Amino acid sequence: MSTPHHDWDTLPVPSSFRYPPLSVEASGDWACFTRPELVSERVSYPIITPAAAVGLLSSVFWKPQFRWVVERIEVLAPVKWTTFRRNESGSAITRDHLSKGYLDVDDTVQQRMTTMLRDVHYRIHANVWVHPEAEEQAPAKWRDQFQRRVKRGQSFRTPFLGMREFHADVMEASDTAPIGWTEDLGVMHHSVVYDERTGAETYDWFEAKVVDGAMDIPRIGLMAAHDLEVG
Repeated sequence: MSTPHHDWDTLPVPSSFRYPPLSVEASGDWACFTRPELVSERVSYPIITPAAAVGLLSSVFWKPQFRWVVERIEVLAPVKWTTFRRNESGSAITRDHLSKGYLDVDDTVQQRMTTMLRDVHYRIHANVWVHPEAEEQAPAKWRDQFQRRVKRGQSFRTPFLGMREFHADVMEASDTAPIGWTEDLGVMHHSVVYDERTGAETYDWFEAKVVDGAMDIPRIGLMAAHDLEVG
């Protein structure tokens, strides 16, 4: 069987799964899940986004035969904010920079304010969605490997909370109760689809709401749901 990956964006997300969601906790001193509509200054959502949760889970365990589907996120520590200002490059490294052999900081560096979270702690519930061509490789196999890696503290790359410098500690789920927080958060980033043939990225969104410290994630975002209705 060839490694399945090229047609994920054409497959409908299952309405149900054979096994219950896996649960894992993640905590860290700092976190920033940047709101894309605020471009001049970096401002975080008040909770980890589903896309960021998928990235965190994938940093622990990932295979091209499956994808993570986040179903629920629970907030286990009070939402705390902080800010800091730092110098950042205003442009990406280009061929011109490489040909010069240096980056002119006087021309490219700018100061940006970041409004971010501190002392975060989440419990993430997610399912393993196996590609139809890989169904003979039972989801239980991937689930067991993930749970063993979490227990041993192993990861493919360093887990982080929104920004690579914000390291995340990933651990087995506990019975800690979510905080008493209920709020309508409005439209939030749901997912991103990468087209490996063109290199293009497609973003989707959902109406986010936290109830008693928990945020339920719809299977698909608003744009995907609209496409299904139109189709």
